[in-house]
Amino acid sequence: MDISVEYVAGVPIRLKKPFDLTFLKKFGDIFAVVDNFYGSGNLCFGAENERGRFFIKFAGAPKEKFGLDPGVAVTWLKRAEKVYRDLAHNNLIKFIGGEEIGGGYALIFEWTDAECIGATFPETRKKFLSLPIVKKLRAFGDILSFHDHVARNGYVAIDFYADQILYDFKRGATTVCDIDFYQKSPYYGYMGAWGSSDFVSPEECAPGQRVDEITMVYTMGATAFSIFADHDRTREQWTLDKRLYEIAKRAVSDERDLRQRSVRQFMDEWNEYSGRPRERARLY
Repeated sequence: MDISVEYVAGVPIRLKKPFDLTFLKKFGDIFAVVDNFYGSGNLCFGAENERGRFFIKFAGAPKEKFGLDPGVAVTWLKRAEKVYRDLAHNNLIKFIGGEEIGGGYALIFEWTDAECIGATFPETRKKFLSLPIVKKLRAFGDILSFHDHVARNGYVAIDFYADQILYDFKRGATTVCDIDFYQKSPYYGYMGAWGSSDFVSPEECAPGQRVDEITMVYTMGATAFSIFADHDRTREQWTLDKRLYEIAKRAVSDERDLRQRSVRQFMDEWNEYSGRPRERARLY
C-alpha cells in the first residue's frame, strides 16, 4: 500500500493517501504532534495563538494505522463531544468546543503540561511510579473522584487505561483525558480490550454482557494495581497497607457479585484506610 507523508511542525504523519492539513493554521502555531496511539482514527496537535495553548483532536484524515474508514472516526468524535460536555469535572481535561473543519471534525481542549503515565511513555511512567506514596494516593483519589462523578451522571468508563491519566509533576495535579468511548450505563455493546487488557473486566470481553458501574469498580481496582504495584496483582508487589490490597483485590474479582457495588463504595472503603481525607474526594 502506498503511503503519503505529510509534515506538520516538522513532524512526519503517515497517511494512506494525501490529505490537506493546512486548515490547522486556523488554530495558530502547531508546537506538538501527538501520534503515538496505535489504532486511533484521530490526529492530535498542540496549538498556540493569542488566546493561549490548546489541544486539538482531529478526525477525518486517512491515518495509516487506522483500519476503518475515516468517516467512522468522525462519527465517533462527534459523539464524544456530548460525553465531554456531560462529564465536565476538575479532573477531566477542559473541553472548549467542536467544529466541522478540514473535511473532518475537531474537538478543542485547553492544553495541559501534564504528562501521560501509561506504558506508551515508559520514562514518564517510571518517573510517576517513583513518586512518594502520598502523591500517588492523591492522584488515585482524583481518578476515583472523577469516576464517581461519571457514575453519578449515568455513564460507565469504556476503554479506560493508564494512557488516559496525565500527571503534572510541577503542580501535583492529575487529569483524565481521552474519554471518547464512555457510554451511558448500562452498556451492552462490545469494545473489547482496546487499550490495555490489564484494565478490562471479564464482562467487557464478551458481546452482549452488561457493562455498568460494577464494571467500573473493576476498572478502578485495576487502576490501583497499575499505580501501586505496576499492574502486578500479588501481595508481594503491593506497596500499600494489606487492607487496601484486599479492597483493590475484591474490586478486580472476576465474579461481579464479589465486587463493591459502586465506585462510591469502593472510594469510601479506600479512603477509610488510605489516610486521604474524605473531603478531598468530593464531587465537583
